[in-house]
Amino acid sequence: MSRFIQLHSLISYPASLLNRDDAGFAKRIHFGDSPRVRVSSQCLKRHWRQAEGPHSIREAGDGLSIRSREIFQRMIVAPLLAEGFDAKLIEEVTRAVMAEVLGESSKAKDEKAEEKKAKKAKKGDEQLALLSEEESPEAVASSLNLKTNQVIVLGQPEVKFLLDNIRALLQEADTAKDAKAKVKAWLTKDTKKNLKVVGAGIDAALFGRMVTSDILARGDAAIHVAHAMTVHKGHFETDYFSALDDLEKADGALGSGHINTTELTTGIYYTYVVIDTRLLLSNLGGDAALAREVIEKFIHLMATVSPGAKLGSTAPYAAAHLMLAEKGEHQPRTLANAFIKGVDTRDPLNAAYSALAQHLKALDGMYGPTTTRKLAALEPTPELLSAVGSDVTPLSDLATWTTAEIG
Repeated sequence: MSRFIQLHSLISYPASLLNRDDAGFAKRIHFGDSPRVRVSSQCLKRHWRQAEGPHSIREAGDGLSIRSREIFQRMIVAPLLAEGFDAKLIEEVTRAVMAEVLGESSKAKDEKAEEKKAKKAKKGDEQLALLSEEESPEAVASSLNLKTNQVIVLGQPEVKFLLDNIRALLQEADTAKDAKAKVKAWLTKDTKKNLKVVGAGIDAALFGRMVTSDILARGDAAIHVAHAMTVHKGHFETDYFSALDDLEKADGALGSGHINTTELTTGIYYTYVVIDTRLLLSNLGGDAALAREVIEKFIHLMATVSPGAKLGSTAPYAAAHLMLAEKGEHQPRTLANAFIKGVDTRDPLNAAYSALAQHLKALDGMYGPTTTRKLAALEPTPELLSAVGSDVTPLSDLATWTTAEIG
């Protein structure tokens, strides 16, 4: 089994705004001889995770992780309130579990204590303990304010594990003081071990999970994603637009109800991904069949799923011109350096093919061939086929070839 799988793509987008910065402009970066349009790796991964359709990873393995500050109050507290448990007791047990599982500084403890006093003074204890017709379990859960300070990532099996265990603690505890003692006794070595092995979600296995808790399992990313960027100088256009007020227009009013501008870009983007197959297998508990399934799905997602802001006004949907897969044991290396000099925009696709071919030949000439390769491409040039050393193949065959050795 090859240690590393490397995936390279070229994909072209017409007028679009794929990824915006904080000011609403297209993200960009200077590379080589010119500024390039850029799509962040975070943006790419988000769209690949959330993609639906025949190649979606949403249902693979344990399903997607849940990323939110409101996991505990929405997915644990609200269901327990609906089951009829006492709101004050739920709050005490859940806060204690959160402190143990997620970790809690003394400052955070003091802030929560003050917040709790203020809340009780304002609402009264009865409002937390009783559900009226006007207050749903979700509303009461929200009033308890069990949000975390930062977005946390938990797998659905982890959420179910915590929900089941908090429910069991509530069934045993009678008072708030008793609840805290029960939580301390609950967090044994076996409980910690069980929590570390329940699933953190398929996307955590792929893209990693950073946690500060000693109890939750930290996951290193098995898939490394580079920022995509154009292979040529970036093209930027300011689009002026207006919105007419139909009712004012009917009365004979002149002008528009709203006037603004937005930035649009075009370009051919190079995207680079590395898959550490050994780490992926480890993250998936050694399930080779699942690893093969996920990588095959991912290859299709990389080739066909488009990131994009302003979907309704630009329809930024495109499929890759090229997908190149490589397998080998050596440290991976990007092919982005093929485009240090931006390609000629008079025939950008063929120029990109040529630059890629020349760079591959130069790398092989200096270091020797370090990978085996398979190519799926639209109208590849003879020069590119020669450099890759592979005939062109359908994307599905490329995906099958890429995963054949895993297991």
